[in-house]
Amino acid sequence: MISILVTGISGRMGQAVQEAVTLNPDTCVGATHDQGQELYPALAKCDVAIDFSHHAFTSTLLAEAVANNKPLVIGTTGHTDLERQEIVDAAASIPIVFASNYSVGVNALFWLTRKAAQILGGSCDIEVMEMHHRHKIDAPSGTARTLAEILSGAIDRNYEDSVVFGREGLVGPRPAKEIGMHSLRGGDVVGDHTVIFASDGERLELTHKASSRMTFASGAVRAALWLQGREPGLYTMEDVLGLSQL
Repeated sequence: MISILVTGISGRMGQAVQEAVTLNPDTCVGATHDQGQELYPALAKCDVAIDFSHHAFTSTLLAEAVANNKPLVIGTTGHTDLERQEIVDAAASIPIVFASNYSVGVNALFWLTRKAAQILGGSCDIEVMEMHHRHKIDAPSGTARTLAEILSGAIDRNYEDSVVFGREGLVGPRPAKEIGMHSLRGGDVVGDHTVIFASDGERLELTHKASSRMTFASGAVRAALWLQGREPGLYTMEDVLGLSQL
């Protein structure tokens, strides 16, 4: 039985993770944590932590996890470049699964997007569109950013130079090397992501729609179990699912 610390317990994802841990026969909730509470006592009694709290909490969590040699599953998005580098640095000491999305379906979408880009990307106009509930605080979503990073890498482009966030005014004809990024917000949408490859005469669309947060929570628990006994390193959900070997 793997004992799991669930952070951000008052949030929607924290509550979903707690439920997923409870439902899995191989895991139990060893402790929970929320903003303002002391972290060390909660972390010390658990085998691994799953974090879906806030990116500003990541630095504190990393420091405690490294000091106590505890593996981490990080599902928080919206990290600054400095915070992302701190995750990379901590992975030299402890095993960390860091993914923008823990859904099995979304990670299949990541894999399919990479393959489609390798086949079609150089000759197509590429757009990424995502929609989430009205309460989401970061845009684009971490998943949409991952999709754009996968696309950029697959067709030898630079994310910072290629991605354009929405369009307004007289922008002129679409540059060939542009990757469009569009964020929609409204209602209670859990998460929709679409990658569009458009060329003259045809269009390919890859879409994933999530209807429950439990798909993400269950994937995070799967990642926590997979981390047991792993060497220090920075892993993704594609590693957990074995997709990185295909």
